[in-house]
Amino acid sequence: MKNNLIYIYCLSDSSPELSRYAEFDGLKCDCFGGFFVIYKIVSEKDFSEESLKKNISDIAWLESNAREHIGVISRIMEHNTVIPFQFGTIYKSEEGLSNFIEKYSSSLTENINKVGGHEEWSVKIFCDRNVFKHQIEGLSKEVSALEIEIRRSSPGKAYLLERKKSELIETDIDRFTYIYSQNYYNLFLKHSELTQINNLLPKDQTGRKDDFILNAAFLVKKNSVFNFIQTADLLRKEKKLLGFDVIATGPWPPFSFISIKA
Repeated sequence: MKNNLIYIYCLSDSSPELSRYAEFDGLKCDCFGGFFVIYKIVSEKDFSEESLKKNISDIAWLESNAREHIGVISRIMEHNTVIPFQFGTIYKSEEGLSNFIEKYSSSLTENINKVGGHEEWSVKIFCDRNVFKHQIEGLSKEVSALEIEIRRSSPGKAYLLERKKSELIETDIDRFTYIYSQNYYNLFLKHSELTQINNLLPKDQTGRKDDFILNAAFLVKKNSVFNFIQTADLLRKEKKLLGFDVIATGPWPPFSFISIKA
């Protein structure tokens, strides 16, 4: 179609039944080089390179379209193995799309085989320092010993030791939260095939007052998902009193484990 573009959601090694996804308008599926591409035709008015740059700055437009993008992929992957494409992936012609698939056919097959029979799950762990601070004396021999020394000291010396204790507690909070986050990570790793550690976001981006201490994605076999979720539920209940909040979400499109190589 003239002045129209091909917007790609994902591709699969099997043909999806589009009738299942009537809530999404305009979905199409065609076979290119042995892969089934799920797409829609969009207008240059919204998705040309220039228009897309402008529209992305419109938060309402971005949220609505990004939500639809993830929604389509998530629904398709309920019944098919998919390779998800990033939001805003556009081809100007079927020839361009066909050339891409032909060029990267081997890598696409490798990725399909890697994520087939698996789900991507996200684990985010936060720590409330104020709550965890009350546990430090029992965890840290140094802090415990310092507390005993403070009780035996004169007021002047005790004041100086209190300052030292406060500094030591802050250092130990960092040390112990790292140890805890690694232990939690290893528990989830037991039920996973692959993992990816993601960047920790600052508080102004998480919208939370507690510290972000673990941000990881896991590729989990479908028959291991129950144990994975159960691990998250147990940690959430057991560790809440320590100040830890364990959040596991999924399944997500397997963006973290897709790597297309020439």
